[in-house]
Amino acid sequence: MLDANLKGQLKAYMANITQPIELVASLDEGAKSRELEELLTEIAGLSDKVSLVLTGNDRRRPSFMIRRAGTDIGVTFAGIPMGHEFTSLVLALLQVGGHPSKAAQDLISQIKDLDGDFSFETYFSLSCQNCPDVVQALNLMSVLNPRIKHVAIDGALFKDEVDERKVMAVPTVFLNGEPFASGRMELEQIVAKIDSGAADRAAEKIRNQHPFEVLIVGGGPAGAAAAIYAARKGIRTGVAAERFGGQVLDTMDIENFISVQHTEGPKFAAALEAHVKDYDVEVMNLQKAAKLIPARSEGGYHEVVLENGASLKGRTVILSTGARWRQMGVPGEEEYRNKGVAYCPHCDGPLFKGKRVAVIGGGNSGVEAAIDLAGIVAHVTLIEFDSQLRADAVLQRKLASLPNVRIITSALTTRVDGDGTRVTGLSYKDRNQGTEHDVELEGIFVQIGLVPNTEWLKDTVALSPRGEIEIDARGETSQPGIFAAGDCTTVPYKQIVIACGGGATAALSAFDYLIRLPASAETAEAA
Repeated sequence: MLDANLKGQLKAYMANITQPIELVASLDEGAKSRELEELLTEIAGLSDKVSLVLTGNDRRRPSFMIRRAGTDIGVTFAGIPMGHEFTSLVLALLQVGGHPSKAAQDLISQIKDLDGDFSFETYFSLSCQNCPDVVQALNLMSVLNPRIKHVAIDGALFKDEVDERKVMAVPTVFLNGEPFASGRMELEQIVAKIDSGAADRAAEKIRNQHPFEVLIVGGGPAGAAAAIYAARKGIRTGVAAERFGGQVLDTMDIENFISVQHTEGPKFAAALEAHVKDYDVEVMNLQKAAKLIPARSEGGYHEVVLENGASLKGRTVILSTGARWRQMGVPGEEEYRNKGVAYCPHCDGPLFKGKRVAVIGGGNSGVEAAIDLAGIVAHVTLIEFDSQLRADAVLQRKLASLPNVRIITSALTTRVDGDGTRVTGLSYKDRNQGTEHDVELEGIFVQIGLVPNTEWLKDTVALSPRGEIEIDARGETSQPGIFAAGDCTTVPYKQIVIACGGGATAALSAFDYLIRLPASAETAEAA
């Protein structure tokens, strides 16, 4: 199953294994079991510290456990972890085999000290770019703490299980048999969710922070660029981010970032974070801003109050909170979120194999989603509010050539229908005739653009009618000493490369603002 190049790379990685491990396979007579046995045989042949055991008795078949020999330390994969999950497989081999994790030491200690028995199950899709982060985080936790167990399950391979447990989005995590979380989560988020004292400790740590010269709110491309440019000036720089990487983490393919021919969102976000951490930047992740209090006098400290009650202060502030998927805002949408209503066709599409779905939105994102889904599902209905599709002509031609796609224009989605547990259909209004229509289906993928994350800034800085922060060419807002960059602003094009440029501009403008402050203003008391 592995080509020569991949085998060579894997063999080099496995040279880092220091403790013997066993691949304990549970197989049946099916074709997938034969594929898995072939893969595990090839892996075992790459290192004398890896042995293959074919007598596993796991109820899920095909599956296998990577177990540290002579212990019960290990992780389990139900399925064949290729595609996006191949990296999860490699890391599991290394970590079970004794190779240390690159996670922060205080986080590792926190995991080891967790008190309780935690049995996690994660349903993933091989095409989901968000799933590996969750799988890898829980795998690491199970290696570090013997009271934590984790099984990663390919939802497409164990479809009956997915249907029985009503899994309609990936990644979906169960803890001790009960729903725990759905969607992308980082290691810190998972640990904080099960460690009851984590939030209070984080808040106390933040309260002890000294004021920053540049305080950046948001950790996407704009925030990361701002942090790097500010730190390079040698001034005290801090980043408070709800999740470092921002919406890039939910992006499948990136092919238009200059000099990078192709990458994937999570990889790009990891590279951003690594670059920021090369500098003396205080990164405070998993921190959501709730209120901005501008300084009362020029040169004073602006204050950002966080949801946990702690606050941070900065002589200048750069707002780079980004944007999120726009919702339809119709009855039933929130009720059936992750129960048939989805926002990522790449992640969740495989769960709807052979079913009927709708795509809401006729721009590039919507048409691309419909094209991708048409190769997986039984039928796609694309619904567009405008009288015509707005996607590029080449995408429209491709969509029109697909036999299992229906296009409805001049249509307003009015309701999501369901049976209490999952989506069963939707209703739309014909904007030309004024008539109501129902469509029976099992999934709805919403692709209607972005909304800026600026609600918390109302009445603080000037916002456009669409809620975007109004900025000038220097990234300045309506408040002196407060700057903004990226998708949360009035910049006309929401692109990663533009967000990075905006972040750099805002940081340079903030530095210019600081060096021009009068000496008396620099010593002003915090507001």
